[in-house]
Amino acid sequence: MQKEWKYRKPGDANQIKILSAALGVDMAIANLLVQRGVTTFDDAKMFFRPKLSDLHDPFLMKDMDKAVDRLHQAIENQEKVLVYGDYDVDGTTSVALMCSFIRKFIKEYEYYIPDRYIEGYGVSTQGIEYAAENKFDLIIVLDCGIKAVDKVALATQYGIDFIICDHHNPDEIIPDAVAVLNPKQIDCNYPYKELSGCGVGFKFVHAYCLKHDIPLDVIYDFLDFVVVSIAADIVPITGENRVLAYWGLQKLNSAPSIGLKTIIQNAGVSGQELRINDIVFKIGPRLNASGRIEHGNKSVRILLSEKAEEASQLGSKIDEFNEIRKTLDRDITNEALHMILDNKELVEKKSTVLYNRDWHKGVVGIVASRLTEQFYRPTIILTESNGLATGSARSVGSFDLYEAIGKCSDLLESYGGHMFAAGLTLKIDKLGEFTRRFNQIVEESLSEKDMVQTIEIDAKVSLSDINPKFVRILKQFEPLGPHNNAPVFVTEDVLDHGTSRLVGKNLEHLKLDLVEPNRSTSVFSGIAFSQGHYFDIVKQAMPFDVCYTITENEFRGKVSTQLNVKDIRSHES
Repeated sequence: MQKEWKYRKPGDANQIKILSAALGVDMAIANLLVQRGVTTFDDAKMFFRPKLSDLHDPFLMKDMDKAVDRLHQAIENQEKVLVYGDYDVDGTTSVALMCSFIRKFIKEYEYYIPDRYIEGYGVSTQGIEYAAENKFDLIIVLDCGIKAVDKVALATQYGIDFIICDHHNPDEIIPDAVAVLNPKQIDCNYPYKELSGCGVGFKFVHAYCLKHDIPLDVIYDFLDFVVVSIAADIVPITGENRVLAYWGLQKLNSAPSIGLKTIIQNAGVSGQELRINDIVFKIGPRLNASGRIEHGNKSVRILLSEKAEEASQLGSKIDEFNEIRKTLDRDITNEALHMILDNKELVEKKSTVLYNRDWHKGVVGIVASRLTEQFYRPTIILTESNGLATGSARSVGSFDLYEAIGKCSDLLESYGGHMFAAGLTLKIDKLGEFTRRFNQIVEESLSEKDMVQTIEIDAKVSLSDINPKFVRILKQFEPLGPHNNAPVFVTEDVLDHGTSRLVGKNLEHLKLDLVEPNRSTSVFSGIAFSQGHYFDIVKQAMPFDVCYTITENEFRGKVSTQLNVKDIRSHES
């Protein structure tokens, strides 16, 4: 698939020059910093050396005083507290964080994770009924609840108070809870709006500690939960999230909780420096697997484990779920690919809407993401659950998926999400009309240009610029993630050293050995995943351009610099 290379606007030349001199770095590094809003020595100090003292005052968040007072009331009176959270990574880490904190002060508490298949997303009627039957006085809900207007009203009828800690976009009507903590509320003046659900929970306990003179080391112990939520929920790693992620990684690498240590060992990444990508691809999927395959409460149980033996048993079970998840993911993705490729009409459409009643609900979101990567177009994958068609949607580029689905809301039972990802449920007999109308909306909204994947490039550099100091400073850009992605570079007119080759089980990857004529005699190693089709361009003994990020590759205890090639372009294309 042809990709468009789009160069970011360079930073202000004067700011780059001043910053380069102030930090003693070359102009290329200074430009990368200015592009990220780092324009002064003090900015750079905060960027490279985040401090926990840089965290905002939690009482700047609307309703924080009310939330703290209500929790203190529960502690003083030893009320029964139910901690309620979503079944994904952000939800389960949120619940684990809150339970880890309140169990220091409250004897009677429980946690509640809704069943993905019976109750669905968010606060459920079953959850409220459970709280009422078991005489809970207070529900603290995390990573959901901002739209639970009727559920909070039901809890009020039972005499149960609610504290909501959420980070999703609110509707016009806010639930009538004792306190609603969500920085995205229009009238909330909290300076940073992009916290994860677990991040909002962290600010809650942060505030409680400040008001009641509890040492902050108590909650800093939970930062490994917070960084796992930040990485897995793919929230921006900027501002306060960068501080939390930076220190969360320190905790995850030096002294993770017993449960996370077990997951790290099972994922095969113990003994190495863990980064955001390790959470995204190794730790997060395992914590998610419980909720996808059986029930999310096992993820909370392992996160709360205080004994290695219990954590080990739970870890083995979670690994089983993860293997089932991977098999379902692979098989359903292949089925969906064949459905498209065997139908010329589906191949030529600008969107994908597929339904199969037998597909597993727990992986349709993953499948939608994989198909979006494959065809680069808005994708909806649906299956049957409780007699309804339900599933997940993913978007591309600047296409507002949530708005497009909203235009079909008269055909839906429910929907939710945001611009890039959404969930929806509808009656099966409405599927045909929904598919027709959604496809029409996409056809009218997306041009052929919108269907071309864009790679945003930070700068052109020579391979000879990639020296140890350059790599060392780039590493300090971590933690990397949304809005602080790994810098993308282009080097023009490189040649194969003569040893580049195809690798992988199906020879689908390209192992590169590159040289830069007339500039350096050094050979630079690179890997181009799923780009074996560029082999002929590389081996033709003609100059070509490469687009890449710079990574470190560890093999048999030896660490080396490697180019992670995102695209290759011949001079004839």
